[in-house]
Amino acid sequence: MRLVTYSFDARHGAGTAEHPGAVVVAPDGTDRVLDLAEATAGATLAQVLADDDALAAVRSAVAAADPATLPVLGRERLAPPVRPSKILCLGYNYAGHAEAGVGERPEHPNVFVKTPNVLRGPAEAVVLPRAATEPDYEGEIAVVIGRRAYQVAEADAMAHVAGYTLFDDVSDRDWQHRSSQWTLGKSIDGFGPLGPWVVTTDEVPDLGGRDVVVERNGVVTVRASTDAMVFPVAFLVHHLSQVMTLEPGDVISTGTPARSDEAQAAHTPLTDGDTVTVRVTGLGELTTTFVTAKES
Repeated sequence: MRLVTYSFDARHGAGTAEHPGAVVVAPDGTDRVLDLAEATAGATLAQVLADDDALAAVRSAVAAADPATLPVLGRERLAPPVRPSKILCLGYNYAGHAEAGVGERPEHPNVFVKTPNVLRGPAEAVVLPRAATEPDYEGEIAVVIGRRAYQVAEADAMAHVAGYTLFDDVSDRDWQHRSSQWTLGKSIDGFGPLGPWVVTTDEVPDLGGRDVVVERNGVVTVRASTDAMVFPVAFLVHHLSQVMTLEPGDVISTGTPARSDEAQAAHTPLTDGDTVTVRVTGLGELTTTFVTAKES
């Protein structure tokens, strides 16, 4: 299944509400969205993914729906599909994208953290603050945790994975390299578009053999296969869970392949109006537009 979280004006009072939804294909080939608020009794998508009974109710609701009668999926209404308590990211996790002095296969995963303030929905523009002088992008596959995981064996790790989504690990390289810790350069407000949906593991049981393509302004800058991933998903879940509890809805972003030599040679910092698209076989695509901050 493809599951989303979408926002709409609240029926009572100010603000917005968020509901989980299922994306289904209508006879005319368009993506439609089925509101799952009633079927899931107001649960968040992360709560649904953690509950076998809720997932069964979702599958029943999808099977009973007539896609032709459902509203067309509007990307502008999509929120981040989950709101993780932590976003754990991998550096140098594809063969050929290794840090200077590190071999093709490092001994341990290179893990860093992005804080939840980076989250943006799949159609929300990312605002580039004036302090960010070297903004950059990295298109990645993100693992969404479905079951709490603590000290799980690698052989059991996939039972804790709910599905996959796409992530743009936006960074500011100047802030990233000001210290030995990457946190500030990685955790600028809005520097983490996520979505558009979670594809559950019953539809995508593994990531093998999938094409990863990243485009900037329509020009391909990255093209690789997930077969080049150094540390597979099961190992990552196992490894991380040895020292921290992974909660439902938490995200592990699996790293980006290296840019082509031509794209790297021509690279310039992101600027107003740039677009970045992340596209992965079977997982969909995520397009982000970047805008400069308005003068205060």
